[in-house]
Amino acid sequence: MTKTFSLLSALLCTFIWGTTFIAQDTGMDDIGPFTFNAVRFFVGFLAVAPLAYFFERKNFSKSIKKGKKTFINLAILIGLSLFLGSALQQVALQFTDVANAAFFTIFYVPMVPFIIFFMYKKPIHWSIWPSVFLCVMGGYLLTNFYSATVRIGDSLVIMGAFFWSTHIIFTGKIIENYNIPLTIGAIQTLIVASLSLVIGLIFEEFIWSNILKEKIQILYAGVLSGGFAFVLQIYAQKNISPAPSAIIFSLEGVFATIAAWILLSQVLDINNLFGCVFILFGVLFSQLVPIFKKN
Repeated sequence: MTKTFSLLSALLCTFIWGTTFIAQDTGMDDIGPFTFNAVRFFVGFLAVAPLAYFFERKNFSKSIKKGKKTFINLAILIGLSLFLGSALQQVALQFTDVANAAFFTIFYVPMVPFIIFFMYKKPIHWSIWPSVFLCVMGGYLLTNFYSATVRIGDSLVIMGAFFWSTHIIFTGKIIENYNIPLTIGAIQTLIVASLSLVIGLIFEEFIWSNILKEKIQILYAGVLSGGFAFVLQIYAQKNISPAPSAIIFSLEGVFATIAAWILLSQVLDINNLFGCVFILFGVLFSQLVPIFKKN
């Protein structure tokens, strides 16, 4: 029952992430990317913090006894990773389509083993190399190379994928010892909101009337994606090993593409579709081959 709940959590989390690309894209008509993220993640914090206080208040002190300094360090790393990943993704949406942003974001799946190798000296499975090739070929087909603006956006998303990778890795580390997913979710959203606010106040116009014009997108991206989806991710990673959870998370690109097609009429041409297929095959190959070999 616990593993089933985690599986459903991962699937729901992925659906929310995918469809949130629409809210992120349309939510910047009147405000800048950092202003959007500041308000979005603060709304997420307001949604999760009361639940964390109500359900995990008693368990917090007990969990922290396992290592207060380690918890603080990992919480900061998770918050910074989430801030950098979401900031690069949000800025990139000003220059590229939702489908491109979504599919380049799932580059984090092949990136994870490389980062784990350099950080923790865990060996890289041979399946990663053909997976990287497929992802690079998919990226080539998905990117409209005739448009320099789109290339900038896609490059920012790929840079952001690195920080989504570190976010997944550090999340996996923190939940090994600290069973307070709601508290972790609240802390990371507060860190992202605070950092985004500082940059937004310096480089963007923080106008409440403009923010209120994007209230629907902010609420969706804040409450569901910025708040509950990242908590669902923590629940999912607690009871599902990284390979199956990464496979489910990679479907984020599929959900985003379908949503962009239905809601924004962003139709991909044949080369773009082949690019999506290549990236999906690359991601799935990197995760499925080690599982089959183990079995």
